[in-house]
Amino acid sequence: MHGYFQLVITPKGTGIKVYPPTDGDEPLNVNDVRDYLEDRKIQYDVVVINDAVTKADDEVVIFTEAQILPEREGVKFDVSKDRMTVTAIFYPPTEGAELLTEKEIMDTIAYRKYTYGIQTENIHKFFEHREYCKEIVICQGKEVKQGKNAMVEYHFNRNLRPKPTLREDGSVDYFHLNLINNVNEGDLLATLHPEVPGEAGINIYGENIKPAAVKTTFIKFGKNTTLSEDKMTLTAAKSGHVTIKEGKVTVSDVLTLENVDVSTGNIDYEGSVQVKGVVASNFSVKAGGNIVVKGIVEGATLEAGSDIILECGAKAGGNIKADGNIVTKFIENATITAKGSITSECILHSNVSSGTEVIVTGKRGFIAGGKVIAAEKIQAKILGSEMGANTIVEVGADPQLKLRLKELQKNMTTNQKTIESIKPTIEGFTKMLKAGAKFSPDQVANAKKLIDMNKTLTEAIANDSEEYSELMEKLSESKEAYVVVEGTAYPGTTVNIGELSMIVKKTVQYSKFVVKEGDVRLAPI
Repeated sequence: MHGYFQLVITPKGTGIKVYPPTDGDEPLNVNDVRDYLEDRKIQYDVVVINDAVTKADDEVVIFTEAQILPEREGVKFDVSKDRMTVTAIFYPPTEGAELLTEKEIMDTIAYRKYTYGIQTENIHKFFEHREYCKEIVICQGKEVKQGKNAMVEYHFNRNLRPKPTLREDGSVDYFHLNLINNVNEGDLLATLHPEVPGEAGINIYGENIKPAAVKTTFIKFGKNTTLSEDKMTLTAAKSGHVTIKEGKVTVSDVLTLENVDVSTGNIDYEGSVQVKGVVASNFSVKAGGNIVVKGIVEGATLEAGSDIILECGAKAGGNIKADGNIVTKFIENATITAKGSITSECILHSNVSSGTEVIVTGKRGFIAGGKVIAAEKIQAKILGSEMGANTIVEVGADPQLKLRLKELQKNMTTNQKTIESIKPTIEGFTKMLKAGAKFSPDQVANAKKLIDMNKTLTEAIANDSEEYSELMEKLSESKEAYVVVEGTAYPGTTVNIGELSMIVKKTVQYSKFVVKEGDVRLAPI
């Protein structure tokens, strides 16, 4: 039995008798005694009450000289904040006072409008075996059963990032990067797990509680894939490289060339392209999948819908862009942009931009001259040079995301100005039309054109605003960005993290640049 107390009225005043718990049950909580006395406005000595509860020796302890009127058996109800549970604590009567009846409790429950989940068995059990100062559940609502959003399970690695292996001699192995998702015809690519609706709950007042709405989705598929009739599974229609392009699962085949030069002209291919030799100056390779070049890329343009792997490197004004990752031996006087990561052995006088991280490893491992930007992290052995090459490294937000935000802002501003400029004409036409004015067919056509334009621009602003909000939310969720120097950062190097900036004034070694206390500071690796 739970520990409990009882008020005792004696000739010397009012006292309390505290009964210890039995059978390993819980002892009395002194707050239950204090709440009971305060609810009934009975004066008491805090120290005396605390001592009596602590001793719990069945002895009467006088806590006030006042003699109160007998207190009948009492009960205290408590409703949970979510209105799903009602508990009751019963208190014993003073010796010889009146007991409550089961009907009184049921009437009180009805009066308080507790209508759902009444635990009659618990109530009946109390009146059969009275246990005081113990919480008893007398009403229990039905919990809401939340549903599950629909989701697409992909059966291939969607987050491939290059991890070149550092050889014992300090060189880097760029040949085993695990960047290609090879699949065979008929392979399972994706499975749709449909949404599961939730079940409504009911609180103790009988009110329905709706579950959260569940989201639906579907498998988005591109070329060389087959969606099942029930739209629940997606398989490869041919062998090749599987990737997600513009949100769609796509399988691309591979075009293999010896070189890209005057013998081939520019290449524009929906699948992946592999070049065994070089891509000559002023030529371009565009691929929907991967681009792999085993020779040098000099002054050429490469654009890939997935990853780009340059086993030698890029130099002399090359312009290289990938929707995935870029791995290259070196980057020299080139412009490199990737939505994923960029990995190289050295970067010299180049403009490099990554949507995730830039990792410069290997024997040299330096970034010297130019500007290198990454959303999450830049890691290199050496930043800048002893000759003071103007080197800028910047982390903190996806550069493509920033550009898109600026573009959306510009679009919304331009469209809003256009709407404001045509608004008076539309309003004037509408007003005159209501007044019964007649217009020529040309005037009507022009007015209709302006109205259609207004509608189109308004919809465009709404769409751009929605995308802007989503991108801003994504920007706020971006990870904490930093720059790691595994060797030396030379004076003159500029390190930007978000909106904050630091110019290295003296040689820094084996350190990490982080944001701390509102400034760019150094921290140990």
